[in-house]
Amino acid sequence: MTDFDFESRIVDIPDYPEPGVVFKDITPLFDDPEALRAVVDSVADHFANAGITKVVGAEARGFLVGAPVAYRLGCGFVPARKPGKLPREVFSQSYSLEYGTDEIQIHKDALTSEDRVLIVDDLVATGGTAIASAQLVEQSGAAVAGFAFILELSFLKPRHLIAEKYPQEVFSLVKVG
Repeated sequence: MTDFDFESRIVDIPDYPEPGVVFKDITPLFDDPEALRAVVDSVADHFANAGITKVVGAEARGFLVGAPVAYRLGCGFVPARKPGKLPREVFSQSYSLEYGTDEIQIHKDALTSEDRVLIVDDLVATGGTAIASAQLVEQSGAAVAGFAFILELSFLKPRHLIAEKYPQEVFSLVKVG
């Protein structure tokens, strides 16, 4: 694990996307090679001995973290996509958002009962996408091994919501609130 100061690279954008909201922009972590390496290495090192065989990353920024983490762990990457983006037969899972619902999908043949899966995303707020990703893993017969995020909005209590269904480890590089 690195001593990298991830939080100093996250930029607060006040009143975005609406007045009163402070948006946490993590994109500076991706445009700096040292920061990107520290993100990927920190997550991969943390789960290096967990027997991970696949990483599932949620569209779209989960791809940016999940794919290089999978590479570092020497395992496969499975994209969890919005409906209509995957060309073969899929498992689907809907989940609640603050103002409605959304859905993600994975290919039915992407995971097997032999897989131990790490779910990776850029941010966890309410835990909805993470839980939906875990439910997709379960639909495939694979096992959820853990969850990893760059940024956790802890004031929304996502760990509590995830733990209600999944006792696996939740690892975050930065916790806000």
